[in-house]
Amino acid sequence: MFENLLTEQINPASDGIDALPTARILEIVNAEDRQVADAVTPEVPAIARAVDAIVAAIQRGGRLFYIGAGTSGRLGVLDAAECPPTFSADAELVQGIMAGGAQALARATETTEDDPAIGAHDLRDRGFTSRDVLVGIAASGRTPYVLGAIAEARRLGAVTAGISCTPDSELARAVQIAITPLTGPEIVAGSTRMKAGTATKLVLNMISTAVFIRLGYVYGNLMVNVQPKNSKLIDRARRIVAQAAGVTYDAAGDLLAAAGNRVATAIVMAKTGANREAAEQRLTAADGRISEAL
Repeated sequence: MFENLLTEQINPASDGIDALPTARILEIVNAEDRQVADAVTPEVPAIARAVDAIVAAIQRGGRLFYIGAGTSGRLGVLDAAECPPTFSADAELVQGIMAGGAQALARATETTEDDPAIGAHDLRDRGFTSRDVLVGIAASGRTPYVLGAIAEARRLGAVTAGISCTPDSELARAVQIAITPLTGPEIVAGSTRMKAGTATKLVLNMISTAVFIRLGYVYGNLMVNVQPKNSKLIDRARRIVAQAAGVTYDAAGDLLAAAGNRVATAIVMAKTGANREAAEQRLTAADGRISEAL
């Protein structure tokens, strides 16, 4: 069963790698990694369909959920966790569910991935509804935990997408939108934390970033909803305001203070001359989109 999976095949490029010098080992790994981005390229149309479906769902009051086991689950949880600090998104808007729960992030508990009922249960436990979107992640495309959750989401009538690295996988057949970057055999056979994991991270980056761009959380190419909660982010926020509003760094600091440390509000205040209340009203009417608020 498993021996036929693309992700379980032996990679001829790394044959005898255990006897090679360190530098040569790393050269082989690096050469294989360079193929990953090219493997994602053919999947851009499918990724775009997923993004558009997620944006539509969020605009209707839905949320985005990732679910996976092992490396796949950890990558989904990571992407979800990075959305609030990057885009100032509500922590409930993008959620990651992992087989084994939070403790599995640091300590592998892969046995739970073999039970589809647990996947369905974990999804229901998060309050998943027909308005939400579920993205299942499984490099092999056959993880029972993920397939169980997908089946439950389909039963509820929700949109489903799947990320796998095996052609015509069970996951790809089970979802409405299949994303299948074919990264080929791993340097260490079956170690999908490597190329398959990298491809998955690239796809997740594309999904969440494009979703929030489409939702208006980015102005130009600036991270205008960043939360300035530490010295690095405060500096970044001031530079963003200075760049977007065409003011000095010091003036940007004054604007941020007047705007309650909200970057978008500071930009609208600077570009329109409005006070904080008026700027916030403009942004509310424009669903947070700076370009429309202006």
